[in-house]
Amino acid sequence: MRNTFKLSCMLGILALWGTFASLHAATDNDEGSITIVFKDGHQQHIRVADISRIEFSSGPAKVAMGQARFLGEWKCGDGAGGTFQITLKPDGIAQKTLGSRDGKWSVVDGEARISWQDGWHDIIRKVGNRYEKVAFSPGSSYSDQPSNVAQAVYTEAH
Repeated sequence: MRNTFKLSCMLGILALWGTFASLHAATDNDEGSITIVFKDGHQQHIRVADISRIEFSSGPAKVAMGQARFLGEWKCGDGAGGTFQITLKPDGIAQKTLGSRDGKWSVVDGEARISWQDGWHDIIRKVGNRYEKVAFSPGSSYSDQPSNVAQAVYTEAH
């Protein structure tokens, strides 16, 4: 009985030591990397510096990294005291309830950039702890002075 207890304690200590040693080795050797564990149990380590984008497939549409926080409906100011809705879809399609309805969008430098068929283009970006919609008139670029800046409120729960 006493030997069984000693053996159990020794095996427990060895198991803990092995766990801590492997954790220490993983943090020393894999700093700045992502480890993907597949369903069959094999692993792949990828250096973060080598990654330009991560896409997750959800059927035919793919959601690029950073895109998810902009998906859905936004209530935006129109710059003249009114509001309108912008809907951003995973396939890069944008729709609005003011002016030309259809457009395309993508994430550039951490902000949603939307190009509308009527020539207007908008940016939805986070500023501090809130979002704003920045509008540019037809013929201007994203680096020009905006036509208006108004609040943007995400109307769906993230």
